[in-house]
Amino acid sequence: YDAGRLTEAARAFSRALVAFDALAVARDHGTEVNAVLLGALAASVALPIGSLAYRAAIEGKGVGVAANLKGFEVGLDLARWGTRAVVTPPPALRSPARFAEALAALPGELRPTVDEALARLLDYQDERYAARYLERLQPFVAGDRALATLVARHLAVWMTYEDAIRVADLKTRAARFERIRREAGRPSPSVIEAVRGEPRSGGEPSPSVIEVTDYLKPDLDELYGILPYRVVAPLARWAERRWPHGRPTLGQHVRTTTIVGFLRVWLLGRCRRWRPVSYRAHLEHARMERWLAAARRCAAWNRDLAREVASAAQLVKGYGDVRRRMTALFDDLLATAMIAARDEASRGDGFEISTAFAAISRRLILEGPDGEAEARALAVTLRAHLEAHDHASARGLVIKPVA
Repeated sequence: YDAGRLTEAARAFSRALVAFDALAVARDHGTEVNAVLLGALAASVALPIGSLAYRAAIEGKGVGVAANLKGFEVGLDLARWGTRAVVTPPPALRSPARFAEALAALPGELRPTVDEALARLLDYQDERYAARYLERLQPFVAGDRALATLVARHLAVWMTYEDAIRVADLKTRAARFERIRREAGRPSPSVIEAVRGEPRSGGEPSPSVIEVTDYLKPDLDELYGILPYRVVAPLARWAERRWPHGRPTLGQHVRTTTIVGFLRVWLLGRCRRWRPVSYRAHLEHARMERWLAAARRCAAWNRDLAREVASAAQLVKGYGDVRRRMTALFDDLLATAMIAARDEASRGDGFEISTAFAAISRRLILEGPDGEAEARALAVTLRAHLEAHDHASARGLVIKPVA
């Protein structure tokens, strides 16, 4: 949706609007987006709670106190400075002429999504990678349009997953430093960078010198994930056994406005040619292929089931421990849904159980940790009913009777 129109609607239907790209702010400041949003909420005075109480709650919780307090202060300052509807839509991306013929062959409703997807894939990797996206999408083009759109969108997001190489590439782009210089000239509270210089006539510092410190905290998976699969696969398997519930992390403060600091990050960003053979790429693309195969199989069975399976890809997100947890939940959802679907196909009894399970499980997972536990329990119970050929109980588990 157009960001400008959404902002206008939000402004029209709210008493006061505080809007900014909280995710981008959190990433720039090395903090959590929830902490930034909490700070903005505190500054909005929408709730009768003082900022001291919020800070005390963060400190009392005792989890990531320093990072969360930093995020809280950033959000608090952004809202207090009167930031209203600071929404910067991403630049319009368009694919090059090389893909014009492929785009023209697509249905009209698919073209805008695929057009932007191709441009992002080219920016992320290369033309060969973008052509692979089109090849994967092709089996869905002639079928259900809604399914094709879901696959096109989720596949593009998944294929541009953010690994260490991508993060380094984005952090060393000229456009990023130009934005920093532009914002530092205000000065703006949304800028993480320290601004130093000679005082102006009014006593304010001049932004003649800008120091940028990037806070990086890759875990072991992210470090060996960029290396060739054949080289690090044994190490990865050992690390998964050694630290099954979370890998060690390596915190770093890199000053990317120094020559050495910039080159460290810049050189990592230039390693994109390694990405197709990396350990991380091997895992991600293997999982993508399983998802695409399941969506194709379900499309031959039932339209609604195929759409739910395609939508499940939105669960594959996050970084580090969060991504490992979400991908495990995704794998469980996909496997259980396909077990139920094959059982229903063999009995010729429709696909209500598998479709309902996929929808309910996805909704539960998106609700948070409590919902994730419910989704796991639901999958275990459903598989037990199916293995026992207790189809009535399986149906009753996910399909509630209408009163």
